[in-house]
Amino acid sequence: MRHPCKGKHFSLELAPASCSIRARLNGNTTRDSGARQGRRRFLTWFLGGSVTALLASIAYPIARFLGTPKLPEAATNQVQVGPTNDPELVEKGFKIVPFGNQPVIVIRLSDTDIRAFSAVCTHLACIVEFQKAKQDIFCNCHNGVYDLHGRNIAGPPPRPLTPYQVHIVERGAGQPGMVVISKS
Repeated sequence: MRHPCKGKHFSLELAPASCSIRARLNGNTTRDSGARQGRRRFLTWFLGGSVTALLASIAYPIARFLGTPKLPEAATNQVQVGPTNDPELVEKGFKIVPFGNQPVIVIRLSDTDIRAFSAVCTHLACIVEFQKAKQDIFCNCHNGVYDLHGRNIAGPPPRPLTPYQVHIVERGAGQPGMVVISKS
């Protein structure tokens, strides 16, 4: 005789018991498979969302770092640095001042010889400083050296520093002149 559940030949004694077990298992499996599918769908969605959030949290800072900031160039054409006898200029021999959104290094060689250059190294945009003892402009990041005309003379900088015009404006009798820098 054919088994009603599977369509194979079995003895009559085994058929009812195996059918009922099979039917019970099939019934429970059907209910459980719906719950399993729901859990599986939830876990798949949850893990996929977690991975997407992780990748986004890694990619966003990298994209922001690689992208250049949208800073408008300042409309400034000239900046007052201070008097010619400014204590910082006299003591250190240089002063870094903001010119719009760019730093400028002002170097005092004598009372009448004051020079100004972009303070941003042309190699990797580090801030340069003046070495009074060696009479050169030095970048600490990668040992870039510029002469007192802004030309690169040693190290990795590929281009000279951008020069700025320096004007000494007389303020009156007995008062030191005012140092004013402007774009070349």
